[in-house]
Amino acid sequence: MSTSDPDSTSELPAHAVLEAFRAAVWEHFHANRREMPWRDVDDPYAVLVSEVMLQQTQVARVTERYREWLEAFPTVDALAAAPLAVVLEHWQGLGYNRRAIALKRAAEQAVERFGGRLPCDEAALRSLPGVGPATASAVLNYAFRQPSPFIETNVRAVFLHHFFADADGVPDSALMPLVEATWDRVDPRGWGYALMDYGVHLKRTAANPSRRSSHHARQSPFEGSKRQKRARLLRAVLADPGAPAESYAEGLGTGLPEADALLHELAIEGFLVCEDDRWTVPER
Repeated sequence: MSTSDPDSTSELPAHAVLEAFRAAVWEHFHANRREMPWRDVDDPYAVLVSEVMLQQTQVARVTERYREWLEAFPTVDALAAAPLAVVLEHWQGLGYNRRAIALKRAAEQAVERFGGRLPCDEAALRSLPGVGPATASAVLNYAFRQPSPFIETNVRAVFLHHFFADADGVPDSALMPLVEATWDRVDPRGWGYALMDYGVHLKRTAANPSRRSSHHARQSPFEGSKRQKRARLLRAVLADPGAPAESYAEGLGTGLPEADALLHELAIEGFLVCEDDRWTVPER
């Protein structure tokens, strides 16, 4: 594989190069391992919770909320049985509330289809709401210790830094053969942690390698955005259910037409229901 051609996937670097890369990643990990409450955990549900929470949310914010979540919903069955309003209340502050709904729906399906256990099969995991390829592979590696190579932002940064230092617009299809060739089959859990920690280190100490990925996109500002307004509306309904749209529009500081449109949008996505012009979170 040529490191100057991001579209070249014809051949891998020499075995010695791959082994040197693996050694460098392991060396950094052994010297700089980060301790987190979801690491070295064998419960696939707890691992899934951490993976979903960590999507687009900083580790520091997730750490405390992860513990609180597992206290409130310690098992798949507990989450599946919980009222949706309670689930959403516990999610507040993590952002992207649809992740909470997806996690609850995944728990419900795990109860219905798998007896309250998360499956140890990639296809079965990916059939659950909100579980994509990277999340499914993370659960397999971390909870079941089954080697399952995957790419997410930190993994991407590591491979871009080492193998495509002079290339731009690199697709994941060019990285995946390298990810698969170097994935540790003996200790897949540790290797996943090692890649994560090294990727974070690279982003802090050098120009973010992920910017050279063809999949890189800057996140739009949250302040004043539609995402922020939706989040405020949902929090308002959770705090004061059963009020009319006018009440929530006043608290949002926007006109009624915009608030009403956002409330209906949230209803379509399963966050809210409206009965007799009164807005609430559905029970399930």
